[in-house]
Amino acid sequence: MKQNNQTKRKNPWIWRFIAVVWIVLLLAVGSVAGILFGTSQGMFGELPDVQQLENPEINVASEIYSSDGILIDKFEKEKRIPVSFQELPPHLLQALYAREDVRYFTHSGIDGESILRAVYTMGKDGGGSTITQQLAKQLFTGVRANSKIERVKQKLKEWVVAVQLEKKYTKEEILTMYLNKFDFIYRANGIQTAAQTYFQKDVKDLTVDESALLISMLKNPVLFNPVDHPEASTHERNVVLSQMLKYGYINNAEFNEYKDKPLGLNFKMLTSSIKETYSAYFKHTMRKELEKYFEDYAKTYGVHYDLYRDGLKIYTTIDSRMQRMGEQAIKKHLVGIQQRFFATQKGRPTAPFYNITKAKADEIFQTGMRRTLRYSAMKAKGMSEEEILAEFEKPRDSVQYFTWDGLKYHKNVSWMDSIKYHRHIVQAGLMSMDPRDGTIKAWVGGIDWDFFKFDHVKQAKRQVGSTFKPFVYATAIHQMNYTPCHKVSNDRFKAGKWEPQNAGYGYGGFLSLREALAKSVNMVSARLISESGPKAVIQLAEDLGVKSEIPENLTIALGSADLTLYEMVGAYSTFANQGIYIEPELVLSVEDKNGKIIKDFEPVTREVVSEDVAYTMIDLMEGVIEIGTGRGVRSYGITAEVAGKTGTTNEGSDSWFIGLTPNLVTGVWVGNEDRAAHFPGWDSQGAKMALPIWGHFMKSVYDQGSKLGVLQSDKFEKPSGIDERWDCSSLQGFYNFGRIGDMEGNKPTRMQVIQQRERTVNEMLSTDLDTIDFGN
Repeated sequence: MKQNNQTKRKNPWIWRFIAVVWIVLLLAVGSVAGILFGTSQGMFGELPDVQQLENPEINVASEIYSSDGILIDKFEKEKRIPVSFQELPPHLLQALYAREDVRYFTHSGIDGESILRAVYTMGKDGGGSTITQQLAKQLFTGVRANSKIERVKQKLKEWVVAVQLEKKYTKEEILTMYLNKFDFIYRANGIQTAAQTYFQKDVKDLTVDESALLISMLKNPVLFNPVDHPEASTHERNVVLSQMLKYGYINNAEFNEYKDKPLGLNFKMLTSSIKETYSAYFKHTMRKELEKYFEDYAKTYGVHYDLYRDGLKIYTTIDSRMQRMGEQAIKKHLVGIQQRFFATQKGRPTAPFYNITKAKADEIFQTGMRRTLRYSAMKAKGMSEEEILAEFEKPRDSVQYFTWDGLKYHKNVSWMDSIKYHRHIVQAGLMSMDPRDGTIKAWVGGIDWDFFKFDHVKQAKRQVGSTFKPFVYATAIHQMNYTPCHKVSNDRFKAGKWEPQNAGYGYGGFLSLREALAKSVNMVSARLISESGPKAVIQLAEDLGVKSEIPENLTIALGSADLTLYEMVGAYSTFANQGIYIEPELVLSVEDKNGKIIKDFEPVTREVVSEDVAYTMIDLMEGVIEIGTGRGVRSYGITAEVAGKTGTTNEGSDSWFIGLTPNLVTGVWVGNEDRAAHFPGWDSQGAKMALPIWGHFMKSVYDQGSKLGVLQSDKFEKPSGIDERWDCSSLQGFYNFGRIGDMEGNKPTRMQVIQQRERTVNEMLSTDLDTIDFGN
């Protein structure tokens, strides 16, 4: 003891040095512990919460199925096919351990020995990150920061998250998440997709050298990509093989065999087997509706679902066969229509527009330019409007053009030329639904989503023309108890400044409701709304499911309102369903990845009109098909009971046809994106532009009728005794019970009807109305 004290006195600096080392060491350990604790508490930025750790972001596409069991589309941010741990071959895992983390099963997320080695060699012998840290970086810390200080913060976060991940998951689960998450580029997200992209095989079938190649890409999938850098990729693959030899996963003979093998690529980028061009339209609407539903679901149940990452299964009402028939019907008709339209526009300085100046046409084209992503990108760079316009006017070597024969590339044309060309393209929308249960069977919102990202079923609101007239007739029948044989004057009509004209039909005399609707006579519609008043018609339209705003004036009788095809088909379906409105539905059910149902179809229904009124409307619209503007239906070999209505707006900007059968109601709209673009004259009538698409579609449906449950022999259900209640022996043709008559339900007198008409017309005379002349 005495000797030790003497040693201390002789060498005091040694003991002081040891004490300082211990103090520094303890301070360092304490500092690291403090920094890690501070990091875990968010000192260097937000960390993932428990729910995020329990549900790491590995994007798994949600699948969309048709009602006949066909996978028709997906909600996916990336191509990814997750695999389980059991599907990963042992040599793939061994390559991973040897290359990335040989002590993986002995550490708890952080490997101190690897960190010290990385510090000592300055990273020359590999980094210090474990597989768990790399997963933490993929899931939560993101792209590597440029600043050294920020990189240190990122590394600290990775350490903390790695330890938390190790607490939440087994080693096998972490390995599986890491390999399923990694981006091997060329749309190859995850190890299974990478195996299919680079070798055209499943991950379970990979050989040792193929596994080594994919694992070598984990270091840098761009620099060591076998497609772009085969020599660097071969070298890095052999590094992995040498590591496998070093740790005893393969022997010398195997190493020599594998290292001399060529890469053996069978490269092909994965593309979806699903044609999104048409399904993207209803997918666009469905996404918005489901995201709103999931938002409400999260508030109620505390569980949030994401369409792009949670692998949901969405079962739709769409019938893949009818969807395809709708697509084909549109193409079959529009190919010829488009050729004719181009021919009518040749040499016109304002093509494809009518009744506007050249300056206005240029303004429309420039508005189209401003809607492009290319314009937004240039604007973000600070380019002026003049500079951007000059770029759009500059001839290019290759510019994409839509054609019905497929995508075409044109040389020596500008982006502005492309915008002008695509303004000539005739658009269309088709929706078909079962009126008995509200299920939508076909939804074709446009002709090509890649070029025209605007849905003409539920997004576009266009003037409906004469397809609105059945709402006017139904209101009059509902209020006044008119029958199909009730007669109305066809003399000229005037209310204030509004003096509508008949389109293609003379004046004078009296017409029955059946004949007036069949011929789409404007004078009769104008007189009917003057009797009931526009407010009653609007109310009926709203009860029939119309949510768009309808102006409260007499002109709506001829179709001045802007409505959607979705609203019109839903409303018409009420007449085919005995007066019961059912809201059109696109989704039957949604299941999570475990098969739990999180949304189920619950139809929204209400009675709007009586069976008698509904059937009367069917009878009137059957007249449209038999003797009126819809006669062309029969030219498609359709002998079934069909009711329907054509519609055309001013100058033919919008063409409509809605056809009803007992089990299927289908609406078609045709027109250009811009209302000033249209065919001249009568070429744009609904009977010529929209009805043929309906005819082609229904002909295809009836050809497979037994499989689809839609037959030519189907009959509309006729209310019992309605023939007796239709009193067609009377001049006016009222029902044998009335609402304008006395309390006993007797027929109103002629004077009562006249007085009612005069009261309503006088109320309207003070309304300032524009002159609107709608066709058929």
